Amino acid sequence: MSTVNVKSTALPKAWKTEFEDFERKMGYRFVLRRGEWQSQVRAGEAIHLQTWWVNEGVAPIYRPFVLAFRFSSPEHSAVIRTDADLRKWLPGDAVFEDPVFVPEDLPAGDYQLSVAILDPITLQPGVKLAIEGRGEDGWYPLGKISVSPGL
Repeated sequence: MSTVNVKSTALPKAWKTEFEDFERKMGYRFVLRRGEWQSQVRAGEAIHLQTWWVNEGVAPIYRPFVLAFRFSSPEHSAVIRTDADLRKWLPGDAVFEDPVFVPEDLPAGDYQLSVAILDPITLQPGVKLAIEGRGEDGWYPLGKISVSPGL
């Protein structure tokens, strides 16, 4: 089941908890279980990111949302969009380990590595993940990465 329409009448308060549990099981529900990358990288190089995801829902996502990673510091930010086809992430496990390249022009420094699933039209975070730590901007911080100057 991907959707349910209960607009015609209010749900009794006694059903609220059970209905919320039911809602969590509808559609897709992406959980990032694990992410690994090296702690230092040069600008222009791949960070060899490996992520393990689980779609705990009962359906895939149907629109072409974009899996993206962001390098951010107080002074600089860069968003790297991936080619992952999230519509193929059926219920169960999914692995993303394609190369994610640090932009060549990203200044050296320490960055926060974050992840988001972006709306394909606005390119803003558009999907809430079933994990803790969502920032006010919709991105989920994963950890730190140090970028040194490229060659």
